[in-house]
Amino acid sequence: MLYWEYVLMGVILIPGIIFAIIAQSKVNSAYNYYSKVKAKSEVKAGEAARRILDGANLENVKINTISGRLTDHYDPSSNTVSLSKDVIESDSIAALGIALHEVGHAIQHNKKYFPAKLRNGVVRFSNIVSTLLWPMVVIGLLFNFVWLDGLWGAIFLWGGIGFFGLAVLLNLVTLPVEYNASNRALKILEETNILDSTEIVGCKKVLRAAGLTYVAALVMAILNLLRFVLVVAHRD
Repeated sequence: MLYWEYVLMGVILIPGIIFAIIAQSKVNSAYNYYSKVKAKSEVKAGEAARRILDGANLENVKINTISGRLTDHYDPSSNTVSLSKDVIESDSIAALGIALHEVGHAIQHNKKYFPAKLRNGVVRFSNIVSTLLWPMVVIGLLFNFVWLDGLWGAIFLWGGIGFFGLAVLLNLVTLPVEYNASNRALKILEETNILDSTEIVGCKKVLRAAGLTYVAALVMAILNLLRFVLVVAHRD
């Protein structure tokens, strides 16, 4: 029975894994294509980001260059938009969409957008307890093998489930934040004529594909939570 429990734990994740692979494939496909399509305005992503930030009275938000591919992000603790080299120096449709998406996060922070504040709070709490997640689960499993009644094992396993629940919450509050940032980016690009209407269509494809990765992360978090709940409930 124990063997089949762990088979079940693995099988439950298969739909989420397939979804995540498809989502990542869509991101790579959209980015690879539209990173080669230059904007007619010839405005580089780093320049556009600085222009929009200054226009929104966010001169205090810094922009720096980081290594990696699709590693772009906004850090509210340092008030910094970090753009990868391939993005910040490019005038492609993909680069402009990604850069303005991160600017959207900076604007959210400035406007005290509640879902963003909520996510930041959950992230800080999650960072404190995340290092205990897997050790707690492993200790719980060990206790179940050593003590027949499984009392201590159940305690640790349910604690692990609590942390998986936190992961679900984090991914759940992340979705509206990311989609709102993308919508802000598209609106800015359209209003400032950095991209024309046909180019906006391509930008939407890139940002929507990126948004799917957050949906996939939520699905995986839910499935992880579900598999542990099923196993622990069965053992009880």
